[in-house]
Amino acid sequence: MQPQQKSQSLRPFKQRKSLATRKEEVAGIRAKFPSKIPVIVERYQKEKYLPPLDKTKFLVPQELTMTQFLTIIRSRMVLTATEAFYLLVNNKSLASMSVTMAEIYRDYKDEDGFVYMTYASQEMFGGSLLMDSSKLQQSFGQGSCKHLLLTSS
Repeated sequence: MQPQQKSQSLRPFKQRKSLATRKEEVAGIRAKFPSKIPVIVERYQKEKYLPPLDKTKFLVPQELTMTQFLTIIRSRMVLTATEAFYLLVNNKSLASMSVTMAEIYRDYKDEDGFVYMTYASQEMFGGSLLMDSSKLQQSFGQGSCKHLLLTSS
C-alpha cells in the first residue's frame, strides 16, 4: 500500500482532490482565516535540480509580497546563494516581485479558490542552472531580471 501512497503524492494537487472537495476546503479556510490566501506550490513535474518542498499547501497573509513569499519558499528548499528558481503562477505567468498575495489572488485564483504556483530551475526553460545576470539582461532586457529569479544577494 505504501507505493500507492507515494504515487498519490507525486500526482498534482488538482488530480488528488475533486473540484468540489477543493472548493469546500477553500471555503472553510477563507471562513476561518479571511485575511489569508490559500496557495498550492508544486514542483514542475520534469524538474531535476530543485528539491521537493516538504508541503504543498500554504496559507499566507494577503499583505505578503511575492518577494517575501519567494523568500519563504527558498528557505524551505534550502538553496545555496547561487541557486535560482522560477515561480510561475498558473504554470505560465511570472508575477512581479512587488505585488501582494492579495493582488495575485485577485488576478490568478483558480475556480476552486486556490492560487496555483509551480517552481522550476532554469533548466525548465532550456538554460543552464547557473545563468549570470548579464545573460539574463540580454535575454529579458535591462531591469527585468529582478522580476524573474530569486537568488540570494
